Amino acid sequence: MSSQYTPPPTEAERRAETESLGTLMSKVTTDLSTLIRQEIALAKAELTISAKKAGKGAGMFGGAGVAGHFVLLFLSIALWAALGGTAIGYAWAGVILAILWAIPAVILAVVGKKNIDEIEGAPQTAETLKQVPEAVTPSKEPR
Repeated sequence: MSSQYTPPPTEAERRAETESLGTLMSKVTTDLSTLIRQEIALAKAELTISAKKAGKGAGMFGGAGVAGHFVLLFLSIALWAALGGTAIGYAWAGVILAILWAIPAVILAVVGKKNIDEIEGAPQTAETLKQVPEAVTPSKEPR
């Protein structure tokens, strides 16, 4: 004689037997809505932390840039004084330093302009947004 063991129904199975489909769908919708809200809250919290760290890092880079500027300024003054003490004089030493600094300035400006000119914005997003009105406009073709 063989008897088969049947486990007792789970909570979900009991609810499926006793509650209407509308009630179950309502609970699923509520649970899904809660899950989405929680995921959005988590994403906001993570992005806030990341933005604070990025801001702090950007501030550090800014400070390093200011300090680097002063290093170059004082090295330039020292070079100007060293060249000025020679036969060329201080005026010509200043012109020579100005020309030396003009070279990287022009190179950086040209490369920077090239990079700016290559910016495309968000071409994929723009294309997708153009398609949105077509997607929500009813078709004029008969079905």
